[in-house]
Amino acid sequence: MIRKPTAVAEPREASASQLIDQRVEELGDWRGAMLARIRGLIKQADPEVVEEWKWRGVPVWSHAGIICTGESYKAYLKLTFAKGASLPDPNGLFNASLDGNARRAIDIHENDQIDEVAFKALIGAAVKLNMAKTKR
Repeated sequence: MIRKPTAVAEPREASASQLIDQRVEELGDWRGAMLARIRGLIKQADPEVVEEWKWRGVPVWSHAGIICTGESYKAYLKLTFAKGASLPDPNGLFNASLDGNARRAIDIHENDQIDEVAFKALIGAAVKLNMAKTKR
């Protein structure tokens, strides 16, 4: 009697959203809570945002190009906007990577407050800029 080989289920890779969920949980402290909050604000500002997982463990939010990344460090979170130097920032959210020609970042430390309205406006401006560059 000849037996057919049984199908072996391939392990399913976790989606970017699942990996970001895991990162939030792994952090477990204020950084995880803040990353979850920031993620929620990004999704509110752009319901069509695409979550990605790049560079061996960096959450990335995109819409017609990268909007921003969310790196976690021991003492702070860094939100790096790929085209931040081209974005209006009337509320002065950018506080890091200010010398570059392209990127700008927001470093968030424990107990820092986020201006949610200004942050969502910044996300909206980043999406608008990405969309304008794809229409050329």
